[in-house]
Amino acid sequence: MELRNLKLDDFDASVDLSQYAFQYSLTAEQREEHRKSFKPEQVWGVFEQNELEAQLTVIPLEMHIQGRKYAMGGIAGVASWPEHRRRGNVAQLLRHVLLHMKENGISVSSLAPFSFGFYKKYGWELYVEYKQYTIETGLFPQRKEIEGKVSREAADIPLLSRLYEAYASRYNGTLHRSEEWWKNTLKNSKKGYTAVYYGQDGEAVGYILYEIKARVLHVHEMVFENEQARQALWTYLASHDSMVEKAVLKAPMDDTLPFLLSNPRIGQEIVSYFMARIVDTEAFVQQYAFAPTAQGTRLTIRLNDPNAPWNEGDWNLSVTADGKGTMEPVKLEEGAQPDLSCDINTWSALMMGYRSASELNRFGRLAGSPEAAEQLHAVIPQRQTYLMDFF
Repeated sequence: MELRNLKLDDFDASVDLSQYAFQYSLTAEQREEHRKSFKPEQVWGVFEQNELEAQLTVIPLEMHIQGRKYAMGGIAGVASWPEHRRRGNVAQLLRHVLLHMKENGISVSSLAPFSFGFYKKYGWELYVEYKQYTIETGLFPQRKEIEGKVSREAADIPLLSRLYEAYASRYNGTLHRSEEWWKNTLKNSKKGYTAVYYGQDGEAVGYILYEIKARVLHVHEMVFENEQARQALWTYLASHDSMVEKAVLKAPMDDTLPFLLSNPRIGQEIVSYFMARIVDTEAFVQQYAFAPTAQGTRLTIRLNDPNAPWNEGDWNLSVTADGKGTMEPVKLEEGAQPDLSCDINTWSALMMGYRSASELNRFGRLAGSPEAAEQLHAVIPQRQTYLMDFF
């Protein structure tokens, strides 16, 4: 058995496996387009006698966490031929890329699971949900006369990127989008129309990406800097009432749209979405923006992480009064117990801001005294998680 990066010559084997596992097919033309964009250095495979048995991709990305940009490894394209499954190939790949990410300065990873239970075994944990609204046209927000204008126009990536980054950085877990990412997004997953709201001063303060299919208005993204921008964009969408029967859109869990409607009885679904995992807790904590406190905080934390043993063991978490944190390994005296202990799944959900220390302690996921959990709770800023992308 050989575990290695793919090479250019492995392209056809990789595509054949992906088509089989994810049940799609490429035309000859599409296959050649994929060949041009193939990045073998991002794909890892398990080979037996030079035959590809399983593979996964690690996409180098950046993620917003507590107002800072983290290098993040996006796991995608995890696939195995059925005759080679349940041999531990994917487990070996996951453990290997965890070490690879750590060695390359990546301290956090995320993925879209085919099975939450499967990836929980390797330390990933649910970190983000979103609301999906289905709103009949008669229940749209009321039209309002708003100063400024909404303009339907060709996508201006620098302009959209500026608005998106300002919006995305308010959340934990959103992606920082490169120009290449924007181009792929607009070409593939969020193709359609772009409309931008310009305020009275002529400055852009919101946009929507949308398409209309079979009398349904699919809003891929709605980004706004203030409530006036949201109202203007909804007034624009309401002007499609003769063309569509309903709108479908996603929103973060802290979105307040139903409260703002005259009739809030719209379709709402909460969707469990991506999972995240801290790859290197020492590096992750060093970059983290903790909340300032009067005197600083010092706690001992015991982490359980058999798939990334460099995270395993007892640690001193120190947070200075101005919010700078360090995580240093410590050897406790015989018989001594840490202030708090948990597995890497729980630690990841906590540090991503998906669940608070107090909640996790109450649920039994974060062992230790409620007082110690409250101390930890006090230094982790409360910030909503969200993700507007897929990979």
